[in-house]
Amino acid sequence: MNSIEGDSRRILLLVAIFLGSFLTSFSQTIVKGTVKDAITKQPLQSVSIVFKGGRGVTTNDSGSYTIASNQAYNTILVSYVGYKPVTKTILPNREQVVDLELVVADTKNTVVVHSKRGKYSNKNNPAVDLIRKVIDNKTNNKVTSYDFVEYEQYEKVELSLTNKPEKVANSKLLKNFQFVLDNRDTSKIEGKSLLPVYLEEKLSQKYYRRKPEKEKTYILGEKKVNYGEYVDQKGISSFLKRLYEGVDIYQNNVSLLTNQFISPIADLAPTFYRFYITDTVENDGIKLIRLSFAPKNPTDLVFKGTMFVTLDGNYSVQKINMSISKNANLNWVRDLRIKQDFEKGPDGRYHVISTNTITEFALTRGASGGILGERTVSLKNFAVNKPAADSLYAGDAVVATATPNTSDSFWIAHRHPQLSAVEAKVYTNIDSLQNMKSYKRLMDWGTLILAGYKAAGPDYEIGPANAFYSFNPVEGFRLRVGGRTTPNFNKSIYFENYVAYGFKDEKWKYFVAGTYSFNHKSIYGYPLNYLKLSYQRDTKIPGQELQFVQEDNFLLSFKRGNNDKWLYNNIFKAEYVREFAKNIAVTVGFKNWKQTPAGSITYSKPEGSGVLDNIPNVTTSEISGEIRWAPHEQFYQGKVYRTPIINKYPIFKLRYIAGIEGLMNGQYNYQNLNLNIYKRFYLSQLGYTDVTMEGGNIFGKVPFPLLTIHRANQTYAYMQNSYNMMNFMEFVSDHYAAVNVDHYFNGFFFNKIPLLKKLKLREVVTGKLLYGGLRDENNPDKNSETFRFPTDNATNLPTTYSLNNQPYAEVSVGVGNIFKLLRVDLVKRLTYLDHPNTTQWGIRTLVKFDF
Repeated sequence: MNSIEGDSRRILLLVAIFLGSFLTSFSQTIVKGTVKDAITKQPLQSVSIVFKGGRGVTTNDSGSYTIASNQAYNTILVSYVGYKPVTKTILPNREQVVDLELVVADTKNTVVVHSKRGKYSNKNNPAVDLIRKVIDNKTNNKVTSYDFVEYEQYEKVELSLTNKPEKVANSKLLKNFQFVLDNRDTSKIEGKSLLPVYLEEKLSQKYYRRKPEKEKTYILGEKKVNYGEYVDQKGISSFLKRLYEGVDIYQNNVSLLTNQFISPIADLAPTFYRFYITDTVENDGIKLIRLSFAPKNPTDLVFKGTMFVTLDGNYSVQKINMSISKNANLNWVRDLRIKQDFEKGPDGRYHVISTNTITEFALTRGASGGILGERTVSLKNFAVNKPAADSLYAGDAVVATATPNTSDSFWIAHRHPQLSAVEAKVYTNIDSLQNMKSYKRLMDWGTLILAGYKAAGPDYEIGPANAFYSFNPVEGFRLRVGGRTTPNFNKSIYFENYVAYGFKDEKWKYFVAGTYSFNHKSIYGYPLNYLKLSYQRDTKIPGQELQFVQEDNFLLSFKRGNNDKWLYNNIFKAEYVREFAKNIAVTVGFKNWKQTPAGSITYSKPEGSGVLDNIPNVTTSEISGEIRWAPHEQFYQGKVYRTPIINKYPIFKLRYIAGIEGLMNGQYNYQNLNLNIYKRFYLSQLGYTDVTMEGGNIFGKVPFPLLTIHRANQTYAYMQNSYNMMNFMEFVSDHYAAVNVDHYFNGFFFNKIPLLKKLKLREVVTGKLLYGGLRDENNPDKNSETFRFPTDNATNLPTTYSLNNQPYAEVSVGVGNIFKLLRVDLVKRLTYLDHPNTTQWGIRTLVKFDF
């Protein structure tokens, strides 16, 4: 009986739940519609529509929206930057259509200018004629038109999480961090709940002089959150600075998110934009024209929005609001908006006084949460043509105080806009967070997953994890374990080690290093100033040169063709590294290197009657010096590698090596000189080009193991600094010159193909050219006293060559941004196709994170 009652109750409960869900679905308040500009009738994107007292949504690229709730709301609030907010009464518990038209917020004595929207043309278009006048007057309206300029500048950069997932926020893993998760701002952007997680501020005094041209910045104060040793604070700051560069619409290109967007008043703006006169306005006695602009091709990296232009003869921009189309070929960016306000100076011209840039990042456009980045710049006390002493401009362009002001009293007195209560709490919350044991445990495991290192006590960490296991033809199955000390062990002394074992060759390998930091800072952080001593006994592929990855990384175990050219190395190295101001680094070193051939490599030379004498090994002792200059370099410091944040400035590297015979069993005298130059060229809508030029020369008589073994790649990954269709140790030279060109079109062509533009694919073309050669004294074909080139054991054909009458050349075409991460190249080798084990075509892949 009790069982029957229990079943009946469960059935009734299920019925009640079903009916409740059924009835609820009919009692929802649902509002749909579109939002347009009241004058132009053009749809407005990213307009905020919020139930009064509840959550909200934003309009899509076509101006449409749908907002729904189970509660009986009777009012919606509609707002958009630059427009008057609207409050609209709705019917609760009903589905209805509400179309809205918004009016510009700051108009006075508005006179509507009607224009028919037929087929667009630049010819006989008053809007285009007006924008051409703005373009013609750009030089006069730029700040650089004044002889002297000075002002105080305040910058604030903030990162916030949006719309936190409740399940994640309430998880046991994060239960100790609720005081951070609860610090949310629901008033800053209607319809979004923001959780600030990063904040930095800077106050500077800026000076500009036109003749001779010089900019000078005196930093008065800096303040930023501190996540402790687990996060490179300077790297984050550099990365955000690269993403949010200064917005200057008077330049032809606006640099944002490592891309270049064409300014709406660029010289070529009429080629890429549609312009419409939508209003005439009188503001403070000044007549203004309101111009709307939109991209001719929505996939191009251009803006859409409105600007107000003065009709006082200066044709200055008085205000501008702009955003990007959802179809723009950008990754991870759900929304990007820029608002700039300008102020009239004593000479009647306008200068910018505030810039607000907001970007929302998300994995997909439909993702519930994301990251909101915001950069605010405010200018005060703007003065022009006020001469200053030459001494003020002397020295470096940026001068920071020895101890930047971080006190609360300083910032309360000097912030241009004060922080909100939520923003101010970020500093104290993160300070508390980094002192928590649970936070340190969470970051410890996170570091293992992301960087490959795991703490083993406070003084030592084990890693990298991706090198624990690998395999190759010489060692077979290889295991490795090692690690290094942390700054907790000693601020000045660091140790690093590993031990590895190959199950095929049954040999142990190991590495041990000790480093002393003269500036008592981490030996991985800028500025470097350390002496490092190390000894290594391990294997190596000659001619393989890797960046940002260990040589025995598991993923690099997979290789094409014959991967049988190896060395056993015994290397003792002493190295002093010092970084100076202006991004100049100097390295001085000593290296004693004993290399023993393995696999199919043999060291041999004729010893009379055609008999080859096998040489068991080669030992060299080298002193070296290197200078590297990377002006304005920015980078993110990882656990081991420093990852550059590429900008428009070149990088120069000059290296000199001298081999000394007789020193610690060194067998040869020689000198090696090498120069490498890298530069990225930005070409606006045509993308950008990476160019690397390199040259080298070896002076002296040396065997082929000491020649330049050109960088080859037999993995299936595309390597930008290597020759992807060249075999290991296929080419050697004692003098060479090379140029590598990689051009990224950023979707310039694909964006114009209807079936492809939605995929946001990007085109890449590359070309690599290598000239080189051997002098007779180093060529075994002409000098019988030097080592013979290795040969294939099966065919007895040589596998190592010199570059003679023609260069080595390869080209490739690629498709990038596949699934926003993957690049696939079809590579073609153009020369030396008659060499053994070579192929003309190949497919190579590369994982590349880019916006």
